[in-house]
Amino acid sequence: MPRLIHLNGPPGAGKSTLAARYAEQHPGVLDLDTDQLRPLIGGWQEHFGRTGELVRPLALAMAGTHLRAGFDVLLPQYLGRESEIAKFAAAARESGAAFVEIVLHCPKETALQRFGGRTGNPLHEHLRAVVAAYGGAIELSTMHDRLTRLDRPTAHALDAQNPLEDTYRALLALLDEGSGGAE
Repeated sequence: MPRLIHLNGPPGAGKSTLAARYAEQHPGVLDLDTDQLRPLIGGWQEHFGRTGELVRPLALAMAGTHLRAGFDVLLPQYLGRESEIAKFAAAARESGAAFVEIVLHCPKETALQRFGGRTGNPLHEHLRAVVAAYGGAIELSTMHDRLTRLDRPTAHALDAQNPLEDTYRALLALLDEGSGGAE
């Protein structure tokens, strides 16, 4: 059964890095990083919030199409509201797939440092500017706290404060367990 694997976590937890590596090593897996979809929409930099509203339905449609074809979808996306998570869980169910939710946990300070330390990618540079406009570290701290407060009993916790290689091995072990955490 195909799976929609949601890697949730605060900005800087390593979601995108882990997802890219996993997809690279698992042929057919769709790495549905919605931040990579934003630049496909004209005016995304000037209208970042509006672009996000356009990207989410596109991501849901892409996920459903890929799942119905029988392949896993990996969604490395911070979602701090249960209503948004529920949309992706529903898309999985409607596509005959399992929904696996994994929350990457790392101390707030670690996430803030990692987020601020990403360089060399124009998208990351723009994301930093957007976050700065919304309050910078205060906004990132609020996002971290919002995620921590979510009550998601079926979500798997993954310690993301360790080196990337250790976190990736833990992700592989979790996904190979077969428990799936289907909702």
